[in-house]
Amino acid sequence: MATNGLHPLEALLRERIVLLDGAMGTMIQQYKLSEAEYRGKRFGDWKGKDLKGSLELLNLTRPQVVEEIHAAYLNAGADVVETKRSAEQPSA
Repeated sequence: MATNGLHPLEALLRERIVLLDGAMGTMIQQYKLSEAEYRGKRFGDWKGKDLKGSLELLNLTRPQVVEEIHAAYLNAGADVVETKRSAEQPSA
């Protein structure tokens, strides 16, 4: 696909409808991760509130889960996947 100086995503958007991934939260829930799995080694001794359910945290503690979900969406035909990184990261 020729981009004619456009960003590749903009060029694709001019060509056809582009599909964005679906509900990350729903997919993550299927993994039934425990509090310890959300914390990972990095936040294993975290003394604050429970981290289970902090989906953005998985980018740091379980990136393979996020990668597997994105791969599933791409395999299903999505053109774009996203991952948000929270501006507020827990501090140990």
